[in-house]
Amino acid sequence: MTLLSDWQESLLFIFEQLRWQDFVDVFFVWLIIYQLLILIKKTGTIQILSGLGFLAFVYLVSIWLDLFTFNWLLDKFFSHLFLIIVVLFQGEIRRALAHIGANPFFTEISPAHELEIVENVVRACHLLLEKRSGALIVFEREILLDYHIEMGTKMGSEVSAEVLLSLFHLASPLHDGAVLIRGGKIYSAGNLLPLSKNAFLDKNLGTRHRAALGLSEETDALIVVLSEERQAITVAYSGNLITVTDGLELKNLLLKELKSHHHAKKVFQKAAGR
Repeated sequence: MTLLSDWQESLLFIFEQLRWQDFVDVFFVWLIIYQLLILIKKTGTIQILSGLGFLAFVYLVSIWLDLFTFNWLLDKFFSHLFLIIVVLFQGEIRRALAHIGANPFFTEISPAHELEIVENVVRACHLLLEKRSGALIVFEREILLDYHIEMGTKMGSEVSAEVLLSLFHLASPLHDGAVLIRGGKIYSAGNLLPLSKNAFLDKNLGTRHRAALGLSEETDALIVVLSEERQAITVAYSGNLITVTDGLELKNLLLKELKSHHHAKKVFQKAAGR
């Protein structure tokens, strides 16, 4: 009974020492850690973190076994760990900073409208592949893309398979650029995207794939790529390229990513009190 009383007194003492600023401090730390975990999950950087964890374990072993030379080498490595992390995760840090300044006026669209848009995009992709035409379709999410792409011709039309087919027809002056879908509409066409700076990309990847990957490395955009040479559909997001086999897989992937994005946004807004 005495032990329980002492424990309760200790807990009460701790709460008495807490200020309201401490709760705000913990909240912001939790918010940053939560966003980092989401970023790590999306970008697949868990392998790099696992490698750093293994080096930390080896470092402790080198101290325990008195491996002086190896310990000196690892000590130099960890003394510059901050700089190494910045270099390794520069893309992820760029995207995280972009999320901080994300579009606060992001237009919400209904699930039914979103489904209709995705179905039209999937149908257009199917028809374009039949005609052996390439395409680049960008779904803008929370991060405004105005400062990341070279804007083409503004349109403001409804998203339909017929409009997309006409835009990517070989006779169209806009067919080489990307179509931007913003707020449930085709906002612009003929847009130019930044090329990926990844030096380890497959040399067989064309300009469309490099552009899609480049934009996904800098923003949270979801980009659909059609390759007329390979007759394949690829989706780029969070610095990754995912190849899909058919229209159903494309539809499920787009709906899943758009849904997960809306869920993460709602959780963030609820936590931040927006």
